[in-house]
Amino acid sequence: MPTNAQWFKGNTHTHTTNSDGDTPPEAVARWYKSHGYRFLVLSDHNVFTNPATLASLMDSTFLLVPGEEVTTSFQSASVHVNALEISRLIPAPKGGSLVETVQNTIDAIRAEGAVPHINHPNFRWSLDTAVLWRVKNDRLLEIHNGHPTVHNEGGGETPGMEDAWDALLTRGKRLYGIAVDDAHHFQGEFAPERANPGRGWVVVQATTLNGRALVEALDAGRFYASSGPVLEAITITESQLSIRITRQGDFKYTTEFVGANGRVLAVNKSLTPQYTLQGDEMYVRARVIDSAGRVAWVQPVFTTRYVERQP
Repeated sequence: MPTNAQWFKGNTHTHTTNSDGDTPPEAVARWYKSHGYRFLVLSDHNVFTNPATLASLMDSTFLLVPGEEVTTSFQSASVHVNALEISRLIPAPKGGSLVETVQNTIDAIRAEGAVPHINHPNFRWSLDTAVLWRVKNDRLLEIHNGHPTVHNEGGGETPGMEDAWDALLTRGKRLYGIAVDDAHHFQGEFAPERANPGRGWVVVQATTLNGRALVEALDAGRFYASSGPVLEAITITESQLSIRITRQGDFKYTTEFVGANGRVLAVNKSLTPQYTLQGDEMYVRARVIDSAGRVAWVQPVFTTRYVERQP
């Protein structure tokens, strides 16, 4: 990245009264702006909310990136794919199978020059790793979603989203992990059983607060995702992955460096964890866990041993 690159905190998945949220778009945007977010995607279901209608909220500190949660289904499975940096409504497609329905949605988003990310695969247990593996031309997958009914941790025979991510990476699918809050509830009580804001976000490295620059950086994996921890810097060289953690209050941190099949390669408990590549890894990613159990996810570093495969 250029030396003038900055970190921009944002959320790519939230809802308003334009679909199934409880608060109008302007008030939703004001919540994020007042809580230090630099950009926001209003991603209502099959609705395009034009940021131009909220131009008074945007300035050098805050940007609305146009988006939509393209929402369809196949039989009992829900297919929800966010479209980032759109210029118009993208009609939700159908397909003759679940894989075809997901693929048609991805293709429709790409055809508009927009960037897709697949939302909450375990919602209604809709998209398993067999389906996700067969989808092409996608790079972004929600591994953490703050909605209380999406089953981030999996259950029964279905893996959690981090395990699914590692399974796909290990098989040869290059994916980057997104965290979002998928907020619907800004009114009344903030409680675990409600879909409140502030539970997941991304921090994107880009040279400017510009919608195209932000979504291209996301699509290229130049970001980290978090449900709490703040990272000051991530440095990647040919031989090392280094992180600087910003300590918040008296929290303590444990960083796990994770490789193929989700195997933990090393553990570090400092504020400046480092991992030196040994030469036999396919990829290495990092998971920073704070003493409240919240996590920041650093995107995988792919080594020369990594072979990207197509289904």
